[in-house]
Amino acid sequence: MNPILHLDGLPRYQEIRPEHIGPAVDELIVRNQAALDALRQDAASPTWSNFVQPLEDAIEAMSRAWNQVAHLNAVVNTPELREAYNANLPKVTMFWAGLGQDEQLFARYRALAASSDYAALSATQRRVIDNELRDFRLGGAELSPADKQRYLAVQEELSSLSARFEANLLDTTRAWSHLVTEVAEIEGLPADALEAAAAAAAADGQSGWKFTLHAPSYMPVMQYVRHRGLRETLYRGFATRASEFGNPEWDNGPLITRLLALRAEQAKLLGYASYAELSLVPKMAESPAQVLQFLRDLGHRARPYAQRDMDELRAFAAAELGLDDLQPWDVGFASECLRQQRYAYSDQEVRQYLPEDQVLQGLFGLIQRLYHVRVVAGEAPVWHADARYFELRDAQHALVGAFYIDLYARDGKRGGAWMDDAITRRQLAHGTQTPVAYLTCNFTPPAVGRHATFTHNEVLTLFHEFGHGLHHLLSRVGHYSVSGIHGVEWDAVELPSQFMENFCWEWEVLSGMTRHVASGEQLPRALFDRMIAARNFQSGMQTVRQIEFSLFDMHLYHDYQPATDGTPLDLLGRIREEVAVITPPVWHRFPMSFSHIFAGGYSAGYYSYKWAEVLSADAFSLFEEEGVLDSGAGQRFLDEILAVGGSRPALESFRAFRGREPSIDALLRHNGMAEAA
Repeated sequence: MNPILHLDGLPRYQEIRPEHIGPAVDELIVRNQAALDALRQDAASPTWSNFVQPLEDAIEAMSRAWNQVAHLNAVVNTPELREAYNANLPKVTMFWAGLGQDEQLFARYRALAASSDYAALSATQRRVIDNELRDFRLGGAELSPADKQRYLAVQEELSSLSARFEANLLDTTRAWSHLVTEVAEIEGLPADALEAAAAAAAADGQSGWKFTLHAPSYMPVMQYVRHRGLRETLYRGFATRASEFGNPEWDNGPLITRLLALRAEQAKLLGYASYAELSLVPKMAESPAQVLQFLRDLGHRARPYAQRDMDELRAFAAAELGLDDLQPWDVGFASECLRQQRYAYSDQEVRQYLPEDQVLQGLFGLIQRLYHVRVVAGEAPVWHADARYFELRDAQHALVGAFYIDLYARDGKRGGAWMDDAITRRQLAHGTQTPVAYLTCNFTPPAVGRHATFTHNEVLTLFHEFGHGLHHLLSRVGHYSVSGIHGVEWDAVELPSQFMENFCWEWEVLSGMTRHVASGEQLPRALFDRMIAARNFQSGMQTVRQIEFSLFDMHLYHDYQPATDGTPLDLLGRIREEVAVITPPVWHRFPMSFSHIFAGGYSAGYYSYKWAEVLSADAFSLFEEEGVLDSGAGQRFLDEILAVGGSRPALESFRAFRGREPSIDALLRHNGMAEAA
């Protein structure tokens, strides 16, 4: 039996092989087409039970099976697995694209929406139907036959190009390395990073220290190494990934040109002036103009703080470090030196108080306190020895949900951190389907014989992804397409994740997840106070950096015209002149690695991080008012935000939780810019 087709329980990761993928996809498409044919040919008037529910069953099976394959391709990538994934991606893409254009299914949804039965359905069921009608229109169901064919071809090519973009970035990152043999070049590097670099060199049969562009190797060099030449070498390697400066087969430049053209064509086929307009249809934001105004307003507030941050850094670097010409590869190092001088602590000092087991215990304790669910270790097949499986259980020990965590960077694993759904909660004839999530990070792996410890930034990342996970796992919605994270507007989906980050800055929470790896002592309050004092260190620079990326994304997909605006790099340069305080060198190729907007779900949507941060900061302000660990506030957040998923508009959920419209004041205060309000 093909393990991918076993959908009555947890995925059988240890059994899945690349050769299973093609037969599983073919079988699922045959099964689903048979189910869809039956629904198309049903002479009875469409109802929820005879039409919507069976269609969701078919969709869920296909999505759930392919998600297993996509997940493996992201976390244990091999040439064989990638080949099988890429060979079957067009078939899966065309299945979904064809489904979105199906006139008969679209007509049956329209008939149901126009029937007397529609008014008798629940608000959640009506939202499912309304969303489907919208998505059929966005999928091209109302196009002419010729335009439908073109739209399908565009969808297929976009899917293939996005996969290539991500693969090129993975390959170029994996291929690059730099060997250091002189001890003077690694002065300042923390002991754990030194050990990892020495082990990497030894694994290649070399002496010295091997550095790569993976974050656990790259970041400590940029932050701590005193040797300017080594920092510049790694910076250049990182900044030119997947560009014309490397292997031409891995150059994402031509892919970006084609992706932009195809998305513009996709929008035009559907009657939109730009891809950004199309992208915003299912989001909270009403128009590209509204998004651009929001970003520029926030940028106007933040830029004076960013300029102050940069002026301070330049003055410090010149006076204390002898760096009169501060370069981008100096910024991380100089910033760390300034932070240590000003606040008398380093990330490495705090890291010794954050062992993995204590952090997870603190996180799980917080979840129990706020939402009255316990996290317990469970048993399940996993894809790698690093991955673990946990269950969420309520006060009666009933299973609420489950999740996998895969925390550490390794070869063949996509960079970054993310949450994805393995199984979505929904109501079935025989009971409730339990939701399951993936929580994936790329933290620095522990050296052999050492305790796994986290930086505070890694703890923030863990809490962020866990917030997404709780949104998925604590849903009480029984209908697949609006359960958990499904159906949530993209510019609101970061609300629960960014909300969770705030707890990492609260003494009541953070102190309980600390234990020094040597002494066993809790984090000293004096050290915590210095961390709080440094919380908004360079927050102005960080804010304008996000605004730079968001403006680039929105303009690229809204009003960028290659004939008159030059290349995407030219566009990015003009945006930097407007908002940035750090100007990268002319050979920097940031767009070639900006997978969020070219290979992820953030095309014309990167602004969502800042948009949702307004909501998340304002939501957390209730806990600041009523008590950080107040179970009443936690229950309210669960009831009005997490549990409802996509069953109602996100703004309605926010109003129900906060009792008013969202305000930007909490965001400005959290970022040390309150006086600009």
